[in-house]
Amino acid sequence: MNCKNCNTEVNYKFCQECGHPKSQERINGKYIIHQIEHVIHFERGILYTIKELILNPGQNVNNYLTENRSRLVKPIIFIVLTSLIYTLTINFFHINDSYIKFNGGKLTTSIKIFNWIKGHYGYANVLISVFIAFWLKLFFRKSDFNIFEIMILLCFVTGIAMLIFTLFALIQGLTHANLMAIGGMAGVGYCTWAIGQFFNKSKITNYIKALFAYLLGLLTFSLIAVYGGILIDWFIKR
Repeated sequence: MNCKNCNTEVNYKFCQECGHPKSQERINGKYIIHQIEHVIHFERGILYTIKELILNPGQNVNNYLTENRSRLVKPIIFIVLTSLIYTLTINFFHINDSYIKFNGGKLTTSIKIFNWIKGHYGYANVLISVFIAFWLKLFFRKSDFNIFEIMILLCFVTGIAMLIFTLFALIQGLTHANLMAIGGMAGVGYCTWAIGQFFNKSKITNYIKALFAYLLGLLTFSLIAVYGGILIDWFIKR
């Protein structure tokens, strides 16, 4: 028979050309359990990724970009998954708070944009990382990392920040203490520390530049969302 992936003749259990299996195993309970174990496995899965990004984010993201990309969870999957955990947590406890706030008055389209962000943090965080990456590339222009590699860094770093927000949301939901502002500062503090570590943990100025780049990225994204909404409203009224 021929390989169903590359159409090469297959004489073994796996295609000698692309490695695709000759026949797929049936999806059953054992298969589902194996997939769950693969995702959360402490040596390569989500738990391992969280542990490594908490203990030594700079070095681990550097290793991911330059040496080994098999041990950490894929960055886009990681940020979407952690953002989903945060969204489910604040919705479960009915916490009407977020790390990006906007009161737009009569700016209808701007309000809709920010409401979409609150409901789709995973995708929104990927978009926000573009703006933060721009400022980081500007501040660390002597670095060899390109803007796409910096975006990978931000996916990992923001993913951990979302888990920090989740932790404070969970505590607030259980204790009814208003902790989301503290959680926001803790998340930004982690991002500053992790980004500074990534570029050069021995330079204090790197942490300062990381903080300013992060805040400027959030500000730039917010301003574009606000004034983009204003512009859309203006065109609709014409």
